[in-house]
Amino acid sequence: MKITVINGTEKHGITYRLKEMFLEPMRDSAEITEFYLPKDGPGFCIGCTQCFLKGEELCKDAACIRRIEEAMLGADLLVFTSPSYVMHATGAMKALLDHFGYRWMPHRPAKEMFGKRAVIITQALGAGEDSAAKDIKDSLSWWGISYIKVYSFKLMGDIQWDKLSQKKRSELTCGMEKAARRFASIDYSRKAHTSLLVKAKFYMVRMLQKDLGKADPEYTDYKYWKTNGWIDSIRPWAKA
Repeated sequence: MKITVINGTEKHGITYRLKEMFLEPMRDSAEITEFYLPKDGPGFCIGCTQCFLKGEELCKDAACIRRIEEAMLGADLLVFTSPSYVMHATGAMKALLDHFGYRWMPHRPAKEMFGKRAVIITQALGAGEDSAAKDIKDSLSWWGISYIKVYSFKLMGDIQWDKLSQKKRSELTCGMEKAARRFASIDYSRKAHTSLLVKAKFYMVRMLQKDLGKADPEYTDYKYWKTNGWIDSIRPWAKA
């Protein structure tokens, strides 16, 4: 089993502690690759649109993005963590997700993402944990992932673990340990079910790509869809 973790901050705070609790029962049996943002991530997207129009290899941060993407595509489970910063995911997380805009369904989604599983872990002092999770979940869903579980927590006390009440620490610990047991028991040799929502997005975009292909058969995204057979009868969630 392979797990790829994208940490939205380098800080070893409460979000880090929650993530460690989640990974603990899987460490002996899984190969875990972790990235810490912004250290291991790209710079800001400059909106050059080269990834959309010509190819992702032309991005100024292509080498960094390729390394992270290869780890995600090869993983059985993706774990994204981010504390809430001003009601949203960290800027470093947003910077990374922006670079994967070309992997959204309307462009060139990776077939490996369909059937993959993902976990999002967020926390906030009082509010913002859900919107932080949504920032990440939007991208994962448009990449083609259906099985996405969100674990978000309100601290309601302090942003330091040792200053939280015993009751709150127990609540956080129990929540993550329960999640860990759930994911440790999954048979990852079987792909996750692709939801009707993700399929609906796919078919909607497929119609768009067919129209774009009629107007310009050399359009980058259309050629990608055509090469994968998605314009015809092949579907990315189908068993090999």
